[in-house]
Amino acid sequence: MDGHAAALGGMIVDGGKFCYKDNSRYPAFNTPDESYHGLVYADLPVAFGTKCRAQMMRDTGAIMSPQNAFLTYLGSDTLALRMERHCRNAEKIAEYLSEHPKIEWVRYSSLPTDKYHERAKKYLPNGTGGMMSFGIRGDVAACARFMEHLKIATQETHVADVRSCVLHPASTTHRQLTEEQLVAAGIAPNLVRLSVGIENADDLIADLAQALETV
Repeated sequence: MDGHAAALGGMIVDGGKFCYKDNSRYPAFNTPDESYHGLVYADLPVAFGTKCRAQMMRDTGAIMSPQNAFLTYLGSDTLALRMERHCRNAEKIAEYLSEHPKIEWVRYSSLPTDKYHERAKKYLPNGTGGMMSFGIRGDVAACARFMEHLKIATQETHVADVRSCVLHPASTTHRQLTEEQLVAAGIAPNLVRLSVGIENADDLIADLAQALETV
């Protein structure tokens, strides 16, 4: 949320519209919380949010440090602007990659060819974020050459940064999985994950183009 990978934290958003009342699947919401004067969270208008704050935060200590809270608060001021830029950049890049001869496939739900495109139009009319993945026509070594030759995007595990970040999941975040498990998880050996930043879109495309020349 801070946009600069400077703070660790997150946010819980509860619209208060989910019905937990009298549902046997949610006993923690429908039975009295003896540690909080017998409170029944399902009776409250914002059940999940109240439980998180009144019980779970108290019991687990899940609260941000002052410095992380400060940095996240500063970053939230520009969150809407950043997300707009993330989306517009990603849309241009996804279109470019989908037509590139060295790219086998692109997964980004704003693309008309994506299997989730109709859902994206319905639920995410303002854009689908900056995260995408694509398959390079080549092996793991080709993916490594591509990433090593990028000059703007850096190899990082985090996402949603103002800076573009790229990763090869099969050899990093998911390297402990077998080939069968990778396939089951939808992670092909040639899959590259790209978190598009807020840099100039044309600069990012030029960077991708020159790196793809090495594949």
